[in-house]
Amino acid sequence: MKTRKIIPYNPKLKELARDLRNNSTKAEVILWLKLKSKQMYGYDFHRQKPIDNYILDFFCQELMLGIEVDGYSHGIVEVYDKDAVKEEKMNNLGIGILRFTDDQILRDMDNV
Repeated sequence: MKTRKIIPYNPKLKELARDLRNNSTKAEVILWLKLKSKQMYGYDFHRQKPIDNYILDFFCQELMLGIEVDGYSHGIVEVYDKDAVKEEKMNNLGIGILRFTDDQILRDMDNV
């Protein structure tokens, strides 16, 4: 049996992650409907998953894959820069990141 890598997280983020799950954007809800219950090739995804000092929108530990849904605010320079730092940290933990915009999810889910 393959052992799972222990991924560190800040326990203080659990409550925020719960709030984010309860207040998802329309695009996040649509993507979650495709990922939940192992619908994506049998892989188990979690949403609003605390990892290190960040929260990933969606995460699959088996694939070490995070998926981020970027709304309009991610075009703002400060937010974009924070996203780059977060992505670099995830990469250093061995986690690959896929990014999709709200618009991609809402208009072209088949290609997402």
